[in-house]
Amino acid sequence: MALSIPGLIMMVAFYLLVLGIGIWASVKSKKMEKKTPGGQVEVSFLANRSVSLVVGVFTMTATWVGGAFIIGIAEAVYDPTKGLIWALVPLQTSIAFIIGGLFFAKPMRENNYVSMMDPFQRKYGKGLTAALAIIPVITEVVWIPALLISLGATMSVVIDLPFSACVWISAVVAIIYTVLGGLYSVAYTDVIQISLVFLSLWLCVPFVLTSDIYTDISETAFNRTYQGSWVGRLEYDDVGIWIDNFLVMSLGNMAIQDFHQRTLSSRSTSTARIICFIAAGAVIVVGIPSVLIGAVAASTDWNATSYGSPSPYERGESAMVLPIILQNLTPTYIFAFGIGAVAAAVMSSADSYLLSATTIFTTNIYQTIRSQASDKELQWVIRLSIVAAGLVGTSLTYLDSSIMVFWILGADLTYTIMLPQLICVLFIRVSNGYGAAAGYVVAFVMRVLCGEPVFKLPVILAFPGCTSEDGVYVQRAPFKTICMLSALTSILVFSYVASLLFNKGILHERWDVFKVKSQEELRPAEGAREADGEKTDAPNENKPMLDTGC
Repeated sequence: MALSIPGLIMMVAFYLLVLGIGIWASVKSKKMEKKTPGGQVEVSFLANRSVSLVVGVFTMTATWVGGAFIIGIAEAVYDPTKGLIWALVPLQTSIAFIIGGLFFAKPMRENNYVSMMDPFQRKYGKGLTAALAIIPVITEVVWIPALLISLGATMSVVIDLPFSACVWISAVVAIIYTVLGGLYSVAYTDVIQISLVFLSLWLCVPFVLTSDIYTDISETAFNRTYQGSWVGRLEYDDVGIWIDNFLVMSLGNMAIQDFHQRTLSSRSTSTARIICFIAAGAVIVVGIPSVLIGAVAASTDWNATSYGSPSPYERGESAMVLPIILQNLTPTYIFAFGIGAVAAAVMSSADSYLLSATTIFTTNIYQTIRSQASDKELQWVIRLSIVAAGLVGTSLTYLDSSIMVFWILGADLTYTIMLPQLICVLFIRVSNGYGAAAGYVVAFVMRVLCGEPVFKLPVILAFPGCTSEDGVYVQRAPFKTICMLSALTSILVFSYVASLLFNKGILHERWDVFKVKSQEELRPAEGAREADGEKTDAPNENKPMLDTGC
């Protein structure tokens, strides 16, 4: 396939625009740092807690609407073995935002934490928190290659650019503006990126729907035409897997730094909650074009297109169906905008992963090791950590070309290990370090024993419904949820037993490694300001990023 000049021009223009916005935001960040003596780290990670309602909604939505989001939804809807019933990511993300706004935003923002690991540090101490913090750092880093692979594969197939060139150029641009401006650059570039994604995809939809080479999607929704129904079917044997996936994608989002970074950087607790609720609607609106494009792809007569037969599914190119549809059913200039949307979506999430990994590493791991580190030293640690996370994440694209490998690894770490930990540290008073350590071990061991075909891990702990497919055992029960609930139960049980043993004097206090007896006298985490009730809702003494009056 020849090089697509319009697509290449669109990519170059977009990268220059994003880089320019990022550099401009970094200048604003530097000015803010000079006005905030001793608070440079908070400026880098949380934009001095001055993110307004408008910018907050944009950056919250942009973080989740990544390349895997818009490309993955279209792929799942088009795939005759899946369909819309397996492509509910917009709904799942929306539910996650609503849950976050109702239950998680208030306790996190009112305590002025810097990272999602700060409540652990406040309750369990620095040592155990540093050990637990390794998991979210790994999660953020392994999600970077998943995004870059989706972009590189798309550009290499559609625009005919080398895979490595697409991946590294995108990574370098994201690293540069994230290093320069921290959350300021990420937030402002997110505004541009999600705007481009929204406008470009909705601009493409009318051209796709007015094409005359596909059967009306209302007719193919439940009937077989060129392939199976694009709505899909949920077989009885797959109910457990469907439930598991739904819960992982909804509840699991609560246990990642990206979400909490947006709420913690908001001007007030009320603004943080409103951001969640508005973003819950925005993410569904942005996801609709991908659903429509996937439905059209499932209803298209490929013989009538320049793509020809066999279909993308038969060629093993289902993952590329969105750019393929745009290339064959829209004018060249519209197709170029669509490619820009893919690039924008990837970068809007990649920069967030870089900053989130750096936030946790710096505040909960490095500062534990170097508690006396100066602000200047921390600034260099932040810059080097962003570069390191970017290089490691990008390099992982050479280990495996499958988006699912990295996505499953990250999702399992957040849902099965970190979610029960976060619930307990925020809402369960009796939880302590002993329970946290036990829950960690239980979640990890059980998840490994449950097996994972993608990683070639055999099933050792088989739940009811486990079947053999082509010589490989596959779990049919919602085993990830079982692992998560087992970890949650373990945290509660071991915490209660440990508390009983030490508080009743059954075990001597000198054996109390995690200081259960003194746990009730909690002190604020390092990097978290003293909570002072409704003062968190007072107007920020610095100028907000956008004045919305909220």
